[in-house]
Amino acid sequence: MDIRLGVVRGIQYGLIDKPDTFAPQARELGAGLVRVFFYWSQLEPEPGRYDWSAVDAVLGQVDDGTELWFTLGASSPWGSTRATDLLPASPPLDPAAYAAMLRALVGHCRGRVRHWQCENEPSNALFWAGTAADYVAHLQGFHQAVKSADPDATVVLGGCPPGVFPAPDRPDGEREFFLQVIDEGRDAYDVFDIHLYGDPYLIPRTIEDARAAVGDKPVVVGEYNGPLPLQFPEVFEHLTEVIEAGAIQPWHRLTVQDLFDGTFTPEPVHAAMKRLYDRMAELPPALQMFMTGCPEELEARRHRLNADDLLIRNMLALSCGIRLTVCWQLGPDTPEPPEPYDFLQLLFSKFQLMAFEGDSLSVRHPCADAFAELSSRLAGAADVRRVEVPGRPDAYVFELVGTGVEVAWLRPSSPSSPSAPELPALVRNGATLTSRPQFTCAAEW
Repeated sequence: MDIRLGVVRGIQYGLIDKPDTFAPQARELGAGLVRVFFYWSQLEPEPGRYDWSAVDAVLGQVDDGTELWFTLGASSPWGSTRATDLLPASPPLDPAAYAAMLRALVGHCRGRVRHWQCENEPSNALFWAGTAADYVAHLQGFHQAVKSADPDATVVLGGCPPGVFPAPDRPDGEREFFLQVIDEGRDAYDVFDIHLYGDPYLIPRTIEDARAAVGDKPVVVGEYNGPLPLQFPEVFEHLTEVIEAGAIQPWHRLTVQDLFDGTFTPEPVHAAMKRLYDRMAELPPALQMFMTGCPEELEARRHRLNADDLLIRNMLALSCGIRLTVCWQLGPDTPEPPEPYDFLQLLFSKFQLMAFEGDSLSVRHPCADAFAELSSRLAGAADVRRVEVPGRPDAYVFELVGTGVEVAWLRPSSPSSPSAPELPALVRNGATLTSRPQFTCAAEW
């Protein structure tokens, strides 16, 4: 399989706004795959009435050179165990009804959509209101319906969130969830999806541990991005109140109307986040740069770190034999500004390659330029191979095999001081390496 870089469009395409145009922008960045989320509620608004309008909006703008990956959530106000049109998804009340919709959808898209994913991060109660056994049964029905409508399609296991692999030092409910699904649902999926957030230098161990669990199943990276605020130790004490207010507790129910109204953030969290914003000027720069309306120099710093992080994560993953990585995300779901007092927005809202200008997704951030350059440099690469530098454990050098190009950087001593590596400078092929990844000409020492 050739190396392919992809992008996630977003988590609610066509749900709260009309379907927009995004495929030409993804193509310009060099993305060879687009991942799009859909929900049972929008695909079958009422029993027996199918609506493929959002799906057709995607099919109508994607060319033959772009693979499609659809992630489906079994969320329905009438068909799912926990009635909602958005999240969390839950087991269908009538699995046959869900399977009928799925067969019709896959048949409608036959030959156009390569990857079909059964839910997203089902071990996380934010996204799946059911047990591991519930998910296995759901996955088995999903697999049968997809394969009956398109035998050549691949079924992707619901994305595995960060922290499940590598093995935690203590008992972990999400890891046990996935180990049960991997074991009991082994014949009901073709591809295993891992999500690489958090410390990028854990990526090789994460991939190794995931492969040990799934055996001969291909492993892909369905989401990645960074850095997150929690990667900076100095921010923890300032987020304690928000976290203790229950910021990452499961939603009882999140609906599309909640997104319209902006009422999906619990009041204690909203109040704690407002107090955090009231003292933004006193907070560490490492936290301010993730906040809406931060000073321009801190916004520029975060953009720079984000662009560098994109290269680092891809090099570490691709050098471990991964052949598909999918960046979260191409751009915001709608042109509306983010809700600053939502904790999940603080964590993830700036993970965007592009931004809207009016109703058009047309503004490229520095990370988009980094993505585009990496995609261009990877064209024709047979592999990505790490080149060890004797005596320099801080040196990360990767050869894009067959292209004459390397990507190289020095690992900083801490994420808070990325410009101050502890070991002496290293010159590689005429370039002085720093903590910022750079492309150099591959040559012998």
